[in-house]
Amino acid sequence: MPLFRRKPPRLPLRMPRIDGSSWPDRRDVERPSFAPLTLYQMGYREAFEPEAATIADRLVEEVLPMFPIDSAPGDAPYLRQVFVSAAQIGAGMERVVVAGGVQSLSMMPLMKWRVPWPELAFEEPWMPPTHVESPDAPTRDMSITVGWNTARAVGITREEMDAWALRSHQRAIAAIDDGKFVDEIVPLKLQQPDGSLTEFSVDEHPRRETTMERLAALPVLHPEIEGFSITAGNSSGTNDAAAAVTLVEEQYAEAERLTVMGTVKAWAAVGVAPRDTGLGAVKVIGKVLARANLTAADVDLWEINEAFASVPIAACREYGLDEEKVNFSGSGCSLGHPIAASGARMVTTLVYELQRRGGGIGVAAMCAGGGMGGAVVIEV
Repeated sequence: MPLFRRKPPRLPLRMPRIDGSSWPDRRDVERPSFAPLTLYQMGYREAFEPEAATIADRLVEEVLPMFPIDSAPGDAPYLRQVFVSAAQIGAGMERVVVAGGVQSLSMMPLMKWRVPWPELAFEEPWMPPTHVESPDAPTRDMSITVGWNTARAVGITREEMDAWALRSHQRAIAAIDDGKFVDEIVPLKLQQPDGSLTEFSVDEHPRRETTMERLAALPVLHPEIEGFSITAGNSSGTNDAAAAVTLVEEQYAEAERLTVMGTVKAWAAVGVAPRDTGLGAVKVIGKVLARANLTAADVDLWEINEAFASVPIAACREYGLDEEKVNFSGSGCSLGHPIAASGARMVTTLVYELQRRGGGIGVAAMCAGGGMGGAVVIEV
């Protein structure tokens, strides 16, 4: 299913929510005439469930159940939308499931936490922690817990991460210019502060003007830490997005004469120490390949989420991957990382590119806050 994604607006700071009436409706999106569906919506603490429900209402005609999952902040749970949907179908419980996620990082609600003393005092803003705080794995600073710890563990330099980020932007721009995302994105009409409408249909985050010199000039996020190498440039962008994929039972697809774009072959999840969160995306690749009875050499294309550039670099080193096959149209550093939507976005881009190349095996992998990793194997 197509998707839409955007970089949070710089101005105005108090931008109102997008009116659901401006979203595309079921008449604007090509979709087969399904029998009643079961909608599986992947929730997220910072996502607006009412907005997810609005998307469902605009795209699906029948009144259907929706299964939001409120998970600790992190990435890998947002491949879980595909895992659970495939498992529901495999268990014979459902025949058709729409799996997706919605993320609004620019407008997510902020919380406050009651300080445990007699006085009525609060810590704010507050976000739910992904794990127990420790000096080497802070809960609110993934630049240390994920980016820096992964770079140190594998021995990745600042220059290597900047080079990866630059290539990510170059690949994303090339994909945009070649029209590769046209079939993946449903255009939106967005109301501007002056009341006018503008069509949004192209990712905003990729930077055409990015160079190694500009990336090298960016300050590190923690200059007080000796050798620290994580910057805004080799980190993922903060984005708003919604994405979805449709999974169906094989017999149902045949009976309804649906065009099958790909098949879910295997999925897996792992747990690691919170300080090794970035390595969760690395460790899970071996597990999911074993479940699919594959080796890394059998895989034609990879989507390894660039929460930080250090993560896919670490995976490439561990499995000897050809970097030309990894994040072929950009990833988090260039397209951004709208957390709840990234999993479905990665699977969508992977399937479309495998189709363009005549089919093959694809793997999508992500790490997750708190020390998790998730991966899925797709065959086209």
